[in-house]
Amino acid sequence: MIRASSQQIIFVGGLSGSGKTTAMAALEDLSFYCVDNLPVQLVQQFLALCTTSSTSIGKIALALAALEKDFLESLPEVVAELRGQGASVEVLFLDCANETLERRYRETRRVHPLSPEGSVMEGIERERTLLDQVVRLADLSIDTTALNVHQLKGSIVRHVSGAGRETVINLVSFGYRHGTPGTVELLFDVRFLPNPYFEEALRSESGLDALVADYVVESERGQEFVHRLEGFIDFLLPFYDEEGKAYLTIGVGCTGGRHRSVAVIEVIAARLREQGREVNVSHRDVERPF
Repeated sequence: MIRASSQQIIFVGGLSGSGKTTAMAALEDLSFYCVDNLPVQLVQQFLALCTTSSTSIGKIALALAALEKDFLESLPEVVAELRGQGASVEVLFLDCANETLERRYRETRRVHPLSPEGSVMEGIERERTLLDQVVRLADLSIDTTALNVHQLKGSIVRHVSGAGRETVINLVSFGYRHGTPGTVELLFDVRFLPNPYFEEALRSESGLDALVADYVVESERGQEFVHRLEGFIDFLLPFYDEEGKAYLTIGVGCTGGRHRSVAVIEVIAARLREQGREVNVSHRDVERPF
């Protein structure tokens, strides 16, 4: 019988390449005792040892792997038993877009563990099928597609510690000419705003320049749009906070991603920061030739 009435236990599952190593490192920084890929047959013994050791271990993180099929199949039973004994148990799942996972594998030249002799995409699809049980059991799911390691770590820390639980805002400017970002959740097209490209004195500058920004957002149309966009974001954010959403990515696009979208993003970022929000800004195409 598992004795864990005073323990806080987090099971960390996710697709290979989605950031489990980073998540476990973040939990270790929060004084969790972290163990990777513990066989299901040893879970009861391990948790019992944690409560009876000379230095009782009350905060434990166990990483799940798709290769441990027996563990995944018995996970619902294990979680129910632990909770039945009063332990605080949470299942965390890290998701990521297939294309991003494939790119990460290509960049690191790693072989996917579920497709050592086949394609990375085949391995990803097999792993998704095996992890379906974990997805449905998850108390918190984090999409790491648009997150770097620092953002993911911050998200884990905020969730577990309960500090700073407001949704973090990622703002991305881009040019439709170069393709739409695949990771944005809210997307706004500002190609209807006055275009500095057609003003010779402004063309070579970017939306980071004060004159360009004024030309875009201080126009009658620009002021009205920014006002309405700020109101819309103000309306949505409390609901995202309430749902415990770690990150919200908002994209603003113009033709080339150099003038209008950059100016609008900067205005929105300044407003959100005045409200005390944590904001990350990325101007994807501002340095591209035009």
